Amino acid sequence: MALLKKKQRDEEVPEKKQKKAKKEKKVLEPQHFRSQNNMRTYNYRVYHMPFKDKVLYFLLAFAVGAAVGYLFYGGIGKDEFGNPTMLTRVLDLVIPGIVGVLAGKIFVPIRIEQIRNKRQSMLKRQFRDMLESLTTSLGAGSNVANAFQDTFDDLKVQYEEDAAIIEELKIILLGMRDNVDIEILLEDLGERSGLDDIKSFASVFRVCFRKGGDIRDTIRNTHSILSDKMEIAEDIETVLTGNKSQQNIMIFMPVILIGMIKMMSADFAANFVTPAGIIATTIGVAMFVGSYYIGKVILDIKV
Repeated sequence: MALLKKKQRDEEVPEKKQKKAKKEKKVLEPQHFRSQNNMRTYNYRVYHMPFKDKVLYFLLAFAVGAAVGYLFYGGIGKDEFGNPTMLTRVLDLVIPGIVGVLAGKIFVPIRIEQIRNKRQSMLKRQFRDMLESLTTSLGAGSNVANAFQDTFDDLKVQYEEDAAIIEELKIILLGMRDNVDIEILLEDLGERSGLDDIKSFASVFRVCFRKGGDIRDTIRNTHSILSDKMEIAEDIETVLTGNKSQQNIMIFMPVILIGMIKMMSADFAANFVTPAGIIATTIGVAMFVGSYYIGKVILDIKV
């Protein structure tokens, strides 16, 4: 009996650990960190949208989703003479409401991801310009500390005061003044950026800086590789722009066609609220949504 109770307690321990792990997973990654010299740093791996923006985007998506839901499924439950019944009025509220809520729940995370990716892309472009300026400064004979200061002065002319790279250079310069190692500051930036190119540069920089390697060649080679990758990505984006435009047009075509049909022919529109019409409409919507996501995956080429 004692052995059985001990076995039960041993089985409960992993279950408690699993529950605790699940709770820990729900904890959001912070938007900001504190550097070694107690400076507030930005985490580019995540984007926590302000609540008012979430509400705004949700309401926007809800309005569009509810309108589309009513367009496709409005008028269900009419009597044999085509007059709306109580069921019709209830379904005209419930179905668009459900579609609107689903649209809001789907769109808000997509918008958050878009903003996060945009910020990372902007940081990547600005980081490339930083490497170019560093290469020029080091080539003129400056040491690493002075090169970063020259780069900061150079990029302040090119970018606004609140640009990501300006903020990061401020953190690097203040960190060096507080005797924080430059390689630690760069590795911190690489980790917060969530970008493999910056992480790789920070790792190579640490080795060269500690082992006495050629820092200028390292920065120049990294700048060259980063520029080539970004040029390839831009060329791919240019080629795919037409296909993406066609994809976006095709996804809106059913909405436009159904709207035109319902406005032009009430008799033909009545077919959409029959059982066969509802099934056909649902299958058609599912096929278009599925084809949109498949096309999005195909056209999402990363370099």
